[in-house]
Amino acid sequence: MVFIFAFSKALKTRQSLTDTHSLSRTKLLKFCYFLGFLILLGCQGESASAKAKTQETPAEENEAQEAQEITTKTILFFGDSITAGYGLDDTQDSYPEVIQEKIDSLGWDYEVINSGVSGETTAGGLGRINWILNQDIDVFVLELGGNDGLRGVPLTETKANLQAIINAVAEKDGDIEIILAGMELPPNMGKAYTDEFRELFSELAQENDLTFIPFILKDVGGIPTLNQPDGIHPTVEGHEIVAETVWDYLKPLLQDNATRRL
Repeated sequence: MVFIFAFSKALKTRQSLTDTHSLSRTKLLKFCYFLGFLILLGCQGESASAKAKTQETPAEENEAQEAQEITTKTILFFGDSITAGYGLDDTQDSYPEVIQEKIDSLGWDYEVINSGVSGETTAGGLGRINWILNQDIDVFVLELGGNDGLRGVPLTETKANLQAIINAVAEKDGDIEIILAGMELPPNMGKAYTDEFRELFSELAQENDLTFIPFILKDVGGIPTLNQPDGIHPTVEGHEIVAETVWDYLKPLLQDNATRRL
């Protein structure tokens, strides 16, 4: 009888332990499921966050790029060998590049493009103007005509070509500021021709309401020490003076634009 009682008690104890173990295992499983759910939820949150960041980054980059494109403006110098810096050891010494240095020193967001071609005539410039206008331009400096004069091209043809270039720029964008640079010829071309040549530039400027530089080689043309041996193309020092002449007309225009943008 004692044995049966002891056996029954042992059986109950074992059953109790088994139940306790089963209960603990159930709680453990529930805890594991809960923990797994939290981990899964956290991973989904991180994934969504990472996805959002991935989606935002290209947009931010595009906005930055668009802002750069909007703020940086272009000044294009369209001319002949004077603009191209013919004969200089380093074309970085040409007057357009000197002007870029002036702009950079002021922290203004303008980029200078030198589109000067040595030997270029007004006819040659007219032939390539449409290609040049494939880019965005804010200020267009027109320096052509000198080679026409030295070759004795009829003045009516020179004026017509310059007018056609001006028209092409205006048709591209009426907001482009055009600066016309005048040129003069040596006296050996004859007084009548040289006088009419000089006047055609001022006439074009008045007829088109353009900013006008009467003589781009002011204080340089005809001065041996400021010109190369050919007597036509400026030296490095000559280009610095040309840059100052152009800057006198360009700087107020850029300042006005900068003020309006503020």
